[in-house]
Amino acid sequence: MSKPRGFEFWKSTLKGARYVVAPMVDQSELAWRLLSRRHGAELCYTPMLHAQVFVRDANYRRENLYNEVCQEDRPLITQFCANDPEVFVQAALLAQDCCDAIDLNLGCPQMIAKRGHYGVFLQDEWDLLEKMIKLADEKLSVPVTCKIRVFPEMEKTVKYAKMLEKAGCQLLTIHGRTKDQKGVFTGIASWKHIKAVREAVNIPVFANGNIQHLSDVHLCMEETGVQGVMSAEGNLHNPALFEGRSPPVWELSEEYLEVVEKHPPCSLSYVRAHIFKLWHHTLQIHQDLREELAKAKNVAGIEEVNRQLKLRCQEEMAKDESERHQTELPFPHWICQPYVRPPPKDPNSENGQTAQKTKAVSVKRAHEDTDGANDKLSKNQQKKKARNPHKNFSPELRPKYIKCEQCGNPKGIKCVFNLCRGCCKRKAFKEVADCPGHGLRFKTKALRQSKSETGSEQTNGKPDNQTDLSTTVLDQHVNHNLALGINLNTSLN
Repeated sequence: MSKPRGFEFWKSTLKGARYVVAPMVDQSELAWRLLSRRHGAELCYTPMLHAQVFVRDANYRRENLYNEVCQEDRPLITQFCANDPEVFVQAALLAQDCCDAIDLNLGCPQMIAKRGHYGVFLQDEWDLLEKMIKLADEKLSVPVTCKIRVFPEMEKTVKYAKMLEKAGCQLLTIHGRTKDQKGVFTGIASWKHIKAVREAVNIPVFANGNIQHLSDVHLCMEETGVQGVMSAEGNLHNPALFEGRSPPVWELSEEYLEVVEKHPPCSLSYVRAHIFKLWHHTLQIHQDLREELAKAKNVAGIEEVNRQLKLRCQEEMAKDESERHQTELPFPHWICQPYVRPPPKDPNSENGQTAQKTKAVSVKRAHEDTDGANDKLSKNQQKKKARNPHKNFSPELRPKYIKCEQCGNPKGIKCVFNLCRGCCKRKAFKEVADCPGHGLRFKTKALRQSKSETGSEQTNGKPDNQTDLSTTVLDQHVNHNLALGINLNTSLN
């Protein structure tokens, strides 16, 4: 049976989804997807998965997809980052039975994507991308989709999209920002680029960018003509965005934590990150609870911090408006609402010039570790100090490590050879010796083996030649190890 394609795929398999939760690294896990679906999301993506790791590591597959198979979590698209056609297809074949489509990430602009050579850093390698999508379209039983960013030139963006469509892409998600629009330079996404692509291709198109409220979703669909709209940061700060609601943050926090308990396992780092996003504006005011949330060891600890924040906000709600914490937000800080990044400073402004001059003459502050000097430590160091009051940050007081005699790396403190672990392992293996400091037991194992080899000759009394036999076996081990030479030493590295 042939797989659905283009608009048939969108209408039948994806059920005409218009409200879409974006693929987000470590953030669009099962529990968050289920929460978003409860509040209006019609289609979700998995977090971006690394194709090569997915192929070689069964634990990675189980933790990121296989364990998350849930009938409530459909339709679902699995996204991979990849730069090799064969690896991409192998990963997709392993994932296709757990989802409704496979998406190729061509939009990630982060430094890790640049180092790994994937995401948006493949957007100029059209021959490679065409080969990847064409091969996947031929081999998979589910459709292939793509998520891209735009080029500054609209004509090039349209040509790029048409190339992907021709190669076999059945649905295209367009983030209306360029490769360089990230961080403080994120700026406004270009819906004009998205509209131009939508009018040029004959497959469904999703738009991504500038979505903070449900009204933005409707406006985007009206201006661009796309079939659906994807949200990432807007969804993280308000999972009820697609319902058009802005509930109190504790309401969605409590619901999310309930879903986490119902659908384990869920990494505590994911849970903590979601609560930080939901409570972002409130934690600017109640900063002491920010530290408590960072130090929480389990979901119960996070639930307790959430309860305290809820009580504080409810007490503030009961006060007169003049007595409340005043902010520049459009709603009270305890209401789910988007976070807007501040624009970059103008380098030509007076403040910008001052900042540049200050940066030019500033010297890195030395760490100090004295009583009452927490304000001189970084936030990360203050957290470590809270967990361990005796922690030392002074470079002068840090222990001085003795170097390994052979390679210069720090030697093991209790090493009998005064070497690092790598050099110690090679030396102990070659000489059939023990090093308790590094947990190496080559001599002990050799003696144990010699006893087992001479056990058949032992009687109730100790044989006179046992010592000689043990010594002979040890000599055999030494000669054998020496015979292996460089190849054996290399294998231990």
